[in-house]
Amino acid sequence: MKKCIVISDSFKGSLSSGEICEIARESFQNVFPACKLVCIPVADGGEGTVACFQEVCGGELVTVRVQGPFGQSMEASYLQLEEKQAVIEMAACAGLPLANDCKDPRITTTYGVGQLIRHAVERGNTRILLGLGGSATNDGGCGLSLIHISEPLYGPRGPGVYSHRRNAGQNRPY
Repeated sequence: MKKCIVISDSFKGSLSSGEICEIARESFQNVFPACKLVCIPVADGGEGTVACFQEVCGGELVTVRVQGPFGQSMEASYLQLEEKQAVIEMAACAGLPLANDCKDPRITTTYGVGQLIRHAVERGNTRILLGLGGSATNDGGCGLSLIHISEPLYGPRGPGVYSHRRNAGQNRPY
């Protein structure tokens, strides 16, 4: 074998795509020492998207205090690339791993994702790649839109976010 290409997403809950690539590097060297190995970590837009982009493109992680899926204060990071570009993954602050044993999309929000987007825009970014996988929410992006709009969203009951979660939870930003 002259060349092998390993392109892997994570194994949910066990190994990241970067860890899989590292295992492949170690294993192939032992079994096929003359083989040229190319490892490319990938992600589907959920957990690990920012890490994959950083491994391939470089860039700087920017950490911001935002609201998590239940409205709790937390830190989340996005990737700052050159040329006013940022990579943000929804899972960083509204992802399934953050829900732990409370996987109830009726009480979760994407508000923190909007906070990450706002921070990236305020830093001068004009291009944002937003990974939408691994979400613990089903608010259709209503939470993240609240951070950016000057007019409220309208539903049949008038101004406000029209959602089955409208009044759920005490720590809701809306």
